[in-house]
Amino acid sequence: MRKLLFLFFILLSMDSMAQVDSSSNSLMNELDIKTTTAPVNKPAQVFLSQRLINANTVEVLPRGYLEFKVVHNFGDIGGTYGGIKNAFGLDNSTDIKIAFTVGLAKNFNLMISRNKGAGAVNQLWELALKYKFLQQVEKDPSHPVSLAVFVNGVISSQTADTNANTINTSEKHYNNFSDRQSQVMQLMIARKFGNIISLQLNPTLVHTNYVVPGDQKSVFALGGAVRVPIYKKFVFIADYFHAFRSQSSINILKGQNVFLHDVFGVGLELLTLGHVFHVNFTNAGSILENRFIPRTTQSWGKSEFRWGFTVARNFIVFKDKKKK
Repeated sequence: MRKLLFLFFILLSMDSMAQVDSSSNSLMNELDIKTTTAPVNKPAQVFLSQRLINANTVEVLPRGYLEFKVVHNFGDIGGTYGGIKNAFGLDNSTDIKIAFTVGLAKNFNLMISRNKGAGAVNQLWELALKYKFLQQVEKDPSHPVSLAVFVNGVISSQTADTNANTINTSEKHYNNFSDRQSQVMQLMIARKFGNIISLQLNPTLVHTNYVVPGDQKSVFALGGAVRVPIYKKFVFIADYFHAFRSQSSINILKGQNVFLHDVFGVGLELLTLGHVFHVNFTNAGSILENRFIPRTTQSWGKSEFRWGFTVARNFIVFKDKKKK
């Protein structure tokens, strides 16, 4: 915990250092810093980061850029595992993600991450691809939305549960290597309305190779995200996911005292020159879609939500010769 907080403050202190950020022009616009050469019909940057709270956005890194990102979810603020005895969640971390994303080509990103994991399945490695194939253009009705697709493959490296008595309840009763894997395919459809509000839909399919008997392996979910400027450097952000499950799988899990809930996150986006910082609250313990969509058991109604943060830093690893 101390090491992560130390890393967090070091990254914040680097704001004064030299950095070329793909969103720097948009950030200056958000901070009311005027530019002299703005195209009449320029591409609309719907969001200022590749991720809000739990939802990926349509934005991608430019070719040649590398992003180092830390996402941290603390423990429950209230409920059974929260309260003052656990410093309202600050004593614990439900999940931590350390990720590297690189812009390999125009509108095409590759990401590798390590995730602590929350709940029964943890020690997760992620390999992901993201491609934006349509860009909204301001004041151009022929390009009204931005579209992107995100796919990943996740593998757990944790020790398998070999207890024969838990085969009907354990999510980590791996019999072979494929049982450790899960996959996500997500489409992002987004639009910015003027300079005020950004909206996005995230249809998502999650497939888990191994589930407890009676549960469903493939779960479709529909997510939504919103971004609304409040005052100068402060922006309101929120996202939500609802998983569509069969009633039989819901009943099977209830019989094992597993009660699932929709995922909702709300927070603030804080803007500085060349940097975007998110502070948020969410009932999702896990950070990966592979886990929080099919397995969120925390409830806002029981104060089982937590605060978290996302901090990222961009670097140039190679120059795009096609771009001036």
